[in-house]
Amino acid sequence: MITRAPPSRRGTLAAATVLVILLIVAAAAPIVAPYGMDVLDLARRRGAPSLHHWFGTDELGRDVLTRILFGARVSLAIGLVSAGLSAAIGVTVGAMAGYAGGVLDAVCMRFTDAMLSVPRLPLLMIAAAVLDPGVTLLILLVGAVGWMEMARVVRADVQSIAVRDFVTAARAAGARSPRILLHHVLPGVLPTASVALTLAVGRGILIESALSFFGVGVQPPTASWGNMLYQAQTTMSSQPWLGVFPGAFIFVTVLCCNVLGDSIAQRSTAGR
Repeated sequence: MITRAPPSRRGTLAAATVLVILLIVAAAAPIVAPYGMDVLDLARRRGAPSLHHWFGTDELGRDVLTRILFGARVSLAIGLVSAGLSAAIGVTVGAMAGYAGGVLDAVCMRFTDAMLSVPRLPLLMIAAAVLDPGVTLLILLVGAVGWMEMARVVRADVQSIAVRDFVTAARAAGARSPRILLHHVLPGVLPTASVALTLAVGRGILIESALSFFGVGVQPPTASWGNMLYQAQTTMSSQPWLGVFPGAFIFVTVLCCNVLGDSIAQRSTAGR
């Protein structure tokens, strides 16, 4: 049988360090960015990477590194907040379905299955095109279609934990269902939910990038990694730096999220 090797401690530490650095740099973008967001260097428009502009400049003479740093604030915010929204919905639905069982479980899971059967990206593209795209709207949309996987795994964990002896003892002692769920069942779900939450951050960043790449996500002049790729698609052959650098940031960030999620999953499995 082929088994998947767990990520090394060094790999996990490196992934966590990269994500922390990205978050700090994104939060401090107005301070650490080499230029202002609206500064134009008309003498170096479409300039290749140089000592003046490490990642080059775009067609308006804007510094690409500066736009990536400011875009990180938008892309990471969408990934993190939408993942938190997905987690809140998924844990609530999964916990109620798994603990209550019966009709409520059947209704919740059939609704979850129906949501899973809908193609996510086309649905988001239609919704974003009909509505006025913006950061807040994208967070709500991505979070609203990303909770189903978490609901399913949380439901399975809750069903497993709810039949254990300590839960039966709490029920026999007269504890009510909300207390049992909050104090005895949900703490056991945290490792699984943490894995799903970490992976949801990376998925949210990818979805935002895809929507912005197709022109229905974050709209200029607001910068995001996705709409930087969208603006670079017509000049990739002549000015590859316009797409390579934001694409590399997307790749590294999502990879680090997946490495962290894999590490948490391996450790939670080993601890059981």
